[in-house]
Amino acid sequence: MSIKDLPADARPREKLLARGPQALSDVELLAILLRTGMAGKNVFQLSEELLGPDGIAGLLQATAQSLKLVKGLGPAKQAELLAVLELSRRALAEQLRQRPVLDSPERVKQYLQLQLGHLGHEVFALLLLDNQHHLLQYRAMFQGTLSQASVYPREVVKLALDVGASGVVLAHNHPSGSVQASAADKALTQTLKSALALVDVRVLDHIIVAPGCALSMAESGLIYKAQAFDTPSAASLGH
Repeated sequence: MSIKDLPADARPREKLLARGPQALSDVELLAILLRTGMAGKNVFQLSEELLGPDGIAGLLQATAQSLKLVKGLGPAKQAELLAVLELSRRALAEQLRQRPVLDSPERVKQYLQLQLGHLGHEVFALLLLDNQHHLLQYRAMFQGTLSQASVYPREVVKLALDVGASGVVLAHNHPSGSVQASAADKALTQTLKSALALVDVRVLDHIIVAPGCALSMAESGLIYKAQAFDTPSAASLGH
C-alpha cells in the first residue's frame, strides 16, 4: 500500500500536521522523509528495512557506505538521511554547549554514540569543556588499537591547553559491541588523569561507546565522579 492509498487523515504528513510528530510511529516519520518507495517495496516497507531490528538507534549509526547497500535508496535519499543524521549531531553538540555536560549525561552518551558508535575501528576522542562544564570542542584524536602506547598523553595535554579547557570527558568506542571497561581502558584513564592534573585540567568521565549502548566509567564507579555542584578550581582529582 502506498501513501496515496491511505485515507487522508492516516497519511503520515497530514497526520503530523494535524496531531503533531509525537503521534507518528518511527516508520511513519521516516516515510515522510523518504516520500516514495520502489517497485515491489512501498515507502513503509523501505522505512521498516532501514530501521531494522535496532530501530532508530541503529539508523543513527548509518554511514554513507551502509546506506548504499539498501536497495531502493538512491543517492538523493541517501544524502537526505545523512544530512538529517549530521543535523542530529550538531543539535546535540549545541545543547552541550548551552548546558553543563554533567547536567545531561544521557545527552552526552547520545552525542558520542552518534560520533563513534557506527565506526568499525577504535577511535579515542575528547570532549573539551570550559570551567562551567560547557562543551568547547569535540576532537577525535587517535585511532587503531587503543592502548597507553597509542594514545599520547602529551598530545592530549597540549590540546587541552591550546583550547583553554578546564575539564575533559574521555571517550572511545568498542566496535566489538561490548562496553565493558578493560584493564587497558582503566590504566589509560588513570594515565591521562595524572597527566592532565599537572596542568589543572580535570578528567570528569571516560565514556565507552558501542552500537546502541554506552558506559560511563564515572557512573560505574570506575573513575572519580564529579558532582554538578563541584567547582573545577576547588575540587581535585581523586577516587
